[in-house]
Amino acid sequence: MPTRRTLLAACAVVGALASVTACGGGSAASSSSGAPKGTYTFWDPYPQFDASSPWGKRVTACGRQAGVTVKRTGMDTTDLGNKALLAAQQGNAPDVMLVDNPVVSTLVDAGILTKTSDLGLDTASIQKNIIGAGTLDGSAYGVPIGANTLALYYNKKVLSAAGVDPASVKDWASLTAALKKVKAAGKKGITFSAINTEEGSFQFLPWFWGAGADLKKLDSGQGVAALGLWKQWVDEGYAPKDVLQNTQTTSWQEFATGEYAFGENGTWQLGNAEKAGFPYGILSIPGRNGGAAPVPTGGEFVTVPVQKDTARYDVSKKIVECLTSPANLLATDTTLMYIAPTAAVQAEQVKQNPKLKPWVSAVAAARGRTSGGLGTTYPTISQPMWTAVQAALSGSKTPQAAMETAQSAASKG
Repeated sequence: MPTRRTLLAACAVVGALASVTACGGGSAASSSSGAPKGTYTFWDPYPQFDASSPWGKRVTACGRQAGVTVKRTGMDTTDLGNKALLAAQQGNAPDVMLVDNPVVSTLVDAGILTKTSDLGLDTASIQKNIIGAGTLDGSAYGVPIGANTLALYYNKKVLSAAGVDPASVKDWASLTAALKKVKAAGKKGITFSAINTEEGSFQFLPWFWGAGADLKKLDSGQGVAALGLWKQWVDEGYAPKDVLQNTQTTSWQEFATGEYAFGENGTWQLGNAEKAGFPYGILSIPGRNGGAAPVPTGGEFVTVPVQKDTARYDVSKKIVECLTSPANLLATDTTLMYIAPTAAVQAEQVKQNPKLKPWVSAVAAARGRTSGGLGTTYPTISQPMWTAVQAALSGSKTPQAAMETAQSAASKG
């Protein structure tokens, strides 16, 4: 088990990882310590879903199927991670926990999560890049409930009026040329989130990776080029200056006004896109020299925290298997606007809703933020990176200087 110092350090890391999906605040949760026999505790980052929601009902049903009562508590992602670390320190962690994928490595580092192989959970059918976000040293520490990622939504009316064919957008040069035409036609170009939180890093990563940059060297020529692209857009009025304060939610609200040609946003906005009142399409975020840029994997993992009473694992395993069964994944991921982690369920999703097809492709090309051996070092890289984005877009530093400062800070982290 981890030491108190390790847990407190891990708490600080989890606190730096903000959720990239829309979640509100949540109430404090009760632990399994002293819980009545037959009651299992379940924490998730969905405080917006109450017991009467499809998600709430599914959790309850999975507990019933396992022969127990599930006491579910939804709370904000960061709050959940911090409470998990404290609960483990006190020896009363929940039985099952759904956590944002970048948090998995932090919890593993603190010795809190059990391996899926030790529980006998089968993850063979899950796409490698999706399970990779919760895999450390070759071992998975949870089962992904689903995945989301980023793409470019576009307004067909705005592009048509500007004489832009969306099929012409294939790389950075053609996208910038399209933005120039849109501005000349009296409309607005592109909106995104460059806020100084994990959301800002999440949105910057497709451009950073799409330039061929590596998170271990933020100040490479490729990384500087990606930041230079965003700065060019802001300086030339193709993107609004308020991207510095935009969350993904407020960025979406800007796109939903119908004034913008493009909006970088996620799978979870598909339902809102249907209600926007204008015809829209979806493009993969282009790489610098063409092709689809790698995009970051969002989504959560169903995990089983370490328990003193190991006899509880059998029921916890049943709950996880129920929540991640093909039939339940289809229903759950449809509710959450997630892409399923298995090809079979993805095919069913596209059959039900053909508009999900580009998102399935995007998720297939996505990368875990903590993968590639980064693990718990990712937050020490991400924070300097979003700080660099803020410095460059605000004009306080050049992209080169901002990324050099970021790399220096990341190296010390």
